[in-house]
Amino acid sequence: MSKLALKVTAVEELTPLVKRFRFEDPTGAPLPVFSGGAHITVEMPDGDTIRRNSYSLISDPYDPSGYEIAVRREDTGRGGSRHMHTAVAEGDTITVSVPANLFQLDLRARKHVLIGGGIGITPFLSQLRQLDRAQQPYELHYAARSRAEAAGIALLPQAAHIHVHISEEGNRMDLGAILDGHPLGTHVYTCGPEGLIAAVADQAARLGWPTSAVHSEAFTAPPPGEPFEVTIASTGQTVAVKADQSLLEALEQAGVEIDYSCRGGACGRCETAVTACDGQIEHNDHWLSADERAAQTKIMPCMSRFTGTRLELDL
Repeated sequence: MSKLALKVTAVEELTPLVKRFRFEDPTGAPLPVFSGGAHITVEMPDGDTIRRNSYSLISDPYDPSGYEIAVRREDTGRGGSRHMHTAVAEGDTITVSVPANLFQLDLRARKHVLIGGGIGITPFLSQLRQLDRAQQPYELHYAARSRAEAAGIALLPQAAHIHVHISEEGNRMDLGAILDGHPLGTHVYTCGPEGLIAAVADQAARLGWPTSAVHSEAFTAPPPGEPFEVTIASTGQTVAVKADQSLLEALEQAGVEIDYSCRGGACGRCETAVTACDGQIEHNDHWLSADERAAQTKIMPCMSRFTGTRLELDL
């Protein structure tokens, strides 16, 4: 994966839990442009481990002068967001991937309905700029528990088609009303907690929306768990996976080449064949089917863990 070494040119606290970071080329050279909904993967040294977290780009897709991301601090996570909040400052150099997009707009749609919950507003901040430029009709609905937690309010333009729903103010989203009455050919996009994504999909199905018009992106991170070992079939090498380390991170640290993109179990890039399994794979991804999970012949190293006596990978 191509990487860029960029300078941190701005850090801004949007809420006590969310910071905005801006990265620019240290020589002022233009950065590759991207499409709305794209993300970058940020590398964060943490002892002998390099954490790699993917974040949606929130800046203008057509502005090559810099990239911006918004990071919510997760104190119970594995440390990536905490590192961004506590160790990254203006003037630092940071390594990021070139942008990739797993949550693109379908520009054939007659209209776009964007629904974001919490930090799930981030991919829509670049998408709405793309839609404005393309002069395509859309409406955006942003839900948060309180204004203090609604980091997206400071980043959203004020317009009649931008709607903010604050639960503690009694202004919850009414998904039935939001999804009803749109012209044929409208597409809906959801990003946020899995409960919100499921609720939008259920409501869309009840109203007869075709599944091809319903899109979503979930923010997930590999869960911690018990340490385990894997064997590399081609070399016989044994790789130890720590309790706070994903299998993908352990393979990277051991110098085992493996492809990846989202690092959240959604894109399928790191799918790996299992050549021997004496135990139980803990599948935490959104990629493999129920049958594939039950067969235990494939694994997504970015999200999955293992309990048992032997796990051998076709690497």
